[in-house]
Amino acid sequence: MAKMSQRKHALRMPGRITQLPRIRKRIIAAILLLALMHLIGTIGFITMSDEPTSLSDAIHMTMMTITTVGYNEVVPLNTLGERLFAGFFAIIGFGTITFLFTSLATFFLESDLDYSLRRRRMEKAIRKLSGHYIICGFGRVGCNVANELVHTNRQFVALDLDEERLLGQLEHFPELLYLNGDASDDDLLLASDIGDAAGIFAVTGDDSRNLMIVITARQLNPNVRIVARCHEIRNAQKMKKAGADVVISPDFTGGSRIASSMIRPHVVHFLDEMLRSEQKIRLEELLLEKHHRLCSIGELRELCPGCVVVALKNGAEFIFNPAADVTPSPGQVLIVMLPPHGRSELLAALS
Repeated sequence: MAKMSQRKHALRMPGRITQLPRIRKRIIAAILLLALMHLIGTIGFITMSDEPTSLSDAIHMTMMTITTVGYNEVVPLNTLGERLFAGFFAIIGFGTITFLFTSLATFFLESDLDYSLRRRRMEKAIRKLSGHYIICGFGRVGCNVANELVHTNRQFVALDLDEERLLGQLEHFPELLYLNGDASDDDLLLASDIGDAAGIFAVTGDDSRNLMIVITARQLNPNVRIVARCHEIRNAQKMKKAGADVVISPDFTGGSRIASSMIRPHVVHFLDEMLRSEQKIRLEELLLEKHHRLCSIGELRELCPGCVVVALKNGAEFIFNPAADVTPSPGQVLIVMLPPHGRSELLAALS
């Protein structure tokens, strides 16, 4: 029942009204009509015959008449009325069966066609994206990644082997763009427009699959940023060698977080506010490029009073709390603390 409801929900895509509910009603109506005709035919052949007719003979005669099989008449048709009844009954019955089977054929063809059209429409929408993120594995970790991307107004595409899992998240992500399949497959990553993607999250529950995703993604787009999930610490180095920029172990990170919550609870609470709060402060980064209007840190603070410049990254070096007279240059990364929608204000100040 849950699977059917998810299927119905998935078919309600914008731009196209599915015909499946109407076809289902036609099928049910045809089945009920066929059952009614069997009842009428059975009663009719029993009552019309001059000779005693058993129930099994009447049912058999009804089925032969409806299907126009043409075996010997197990119930004799002697009078004109009996023969007319059988003739009209055969015409109506054959029409009902034809209607039933054409409805069934249409139902299955419509299901396949509907799925193909949804997939094609999804791929077309994905091709329009640029600078988006690809989430490989849409389980609990993948959904939490998606929540953060949604809160920071970033576009993403979800990939997962389990289509039911993707369909089940449409309630939480109504505008979800997704593709069903193995995220380590070249064709699926190409369909998710990896060439224009800003980053890939390899966050399935299987280290070996995450490793294959990292290898495949790095081959298809050498410049894309890859963050991978790793359960076994011993596999982290393999993923980094395969091309992952960052490898996160939930078990290791969780242990460190538990210890930090005990030792430095206020710091952890402050970081939580930056990572989880939708109404308060957030920590963001911005890669400075040539098209940005670069000004000193002091001027930037005046243009964007809600932003707190935390650090300036130059290569591998961090300049914490840069002085007001420092002027960033292209290629450096600006790390700022700002309100949830302060990123647009910052970009406006640098445009």
